[in-house]
Amino acid sequence: MIQALFEYQFLQHAFLASILASIVCGIIGVIIIEKKLVMMSGGIAHTSYGGVGLGYLLGFEPIMGAFLFSICAAMGIGYIKRKSSTHSDVIIGLFWSLGMALGILFIALMPGYPPDLSSYLFGSILSVTKADLYLMISITFILVFIIVALFNVWKAYLFDEEFALIIGIKTAFLEYLLLVLIAMTVVVLIRVVGIILIIALLTAPAATAGMFTANLKERMLYSIIFGNIFCMAGLWISYLIDIASGAAIVILSIICYFLLFMLRFMYMKLAKQKTAVANTKS
Repeated sequence: MIQALFEYQFLQHAFLASILASIVCGIIGVIIIEKKLVMMSGGIAHTSYGGVGLGYLLGFEPIMGAFLFSICAAMGIGYIKRKSSTHSDVIIGLFWSLGMALGILFIALMPGYPPDLSSYLFGSILSVTKADLYLMISITFILVFIIVALFNVWKAYLFDEEFALIIGIKTAFLEYLLLVLIAMTVVVLIRVVGIILIIALLTAPAATAGMFTANLKERMLYSIIFGNIFCMAGLWISYLIDIASGAAIVILSIICYFLLFMLRFMYMKLAKQKTAVANTKS
């Protein structure tokens, strides 16, 4: 594959897309897990399908439509959640269904044969274009800049929201900002694993990193490393045996998480047994 990487432009695009996806899912994934916003990210991702359909219907780049719908969904969910007593699961479910329904409707309204949407639903990292890469690079840069610039504020917000409010941090602004960052992350990941599988790549590297450290900065770094390994290995497997790249990345990520979980569980059990034996002898 290394030789092919130098020969084929589509593999170079896929390589770059993997790195960018690993960075954003590594950073935002940790925050999503800490704030228990996994379903929120799923709702935003599925709402973006409406934007993909609108892009095809009106003749502009579908990923730009996904970006627009993701941002609108994030702001809409956040606003209704704050201004009403409606449970967040209900709002997420409504946006989720609306986005998917609009996407199907827009595609149905297109004249002629419907386009192949599998690359947006299930991911196709091998079909990433230069326009996709430019958008992904821009979003990744903005996202990393915001997280790094406000890192201590994020730490206080994640540790205790009430404490953050007491010390003068505008938590409402941070919540809206976080939802917008999740929406931007969704757009970066759409081409890599697709709308349907985004939740897996947002959670698997971050959850795996959580088994090794509780430190926020280290978790983000480990999560980026794990995400990179999963994306590269999944891409290599998909190229080698000619299967869907998004599915290969997701399956590999989840298998690795369960394997590491089992190894950690066995290690902790053995460590406890050794401690118990040592205490008995003493």
